[in-house]
Amino acid sequence: MSKIRLTLMVSLAALLASGTAVAGEIYKWTDEDGNIHYEDRPTGDTTMVRLDVRSTDTDNTVVQARLDQDREARAAARQVASEAPPEMTKEELRAEQDKRKERCQYYRDRLGAFLSARRVYDENDAGERTYLDDDEILAARAAVEEDIQKYCGS
Repeated sequence: MSKIRLTLMVSLAALLASGTAVAGEIYKWTDEDGNIHYEDRPTGDTTMVRLDVRSTDTDNTVVQARLDQDREARAAARQVASEAPPEMTKEELRAEQDKRKERCQYYRDRLGAFLSARRVYDENDAGERTYLDDDEILAARAAVEEDIQKYCGS
């Protein structure tokens, strides 16, 4: 019984110690020719500096969202380039792409407001608010989603 207990305790200690072995040390040093080297153990060189390297887990949803935005931006840029008249200069084309990107972000922000707001309203020229009912909200949201498709690409 005591051998099983001892084996269990040693296994548990090894398991706990293995979690701390993930974080390693990195050292940076420069040789006499000015070349920079990185090591995982100190070499005793006077120019050696221990680097404070920290790592975190990657949030896959953030990475996927960034990739989706990049893909949409490239598609929108290709769409602008394909719709541009041949006499348009590169600067004008870049300005049109930037304008389209701004409009894309504006409509994305509006859609976010539609999705997060408790009550949605329109404001007239006098600054008075008219609150939308459910059907009006759905219609306005559909219009914003169409604008997103138009300015952000597919």
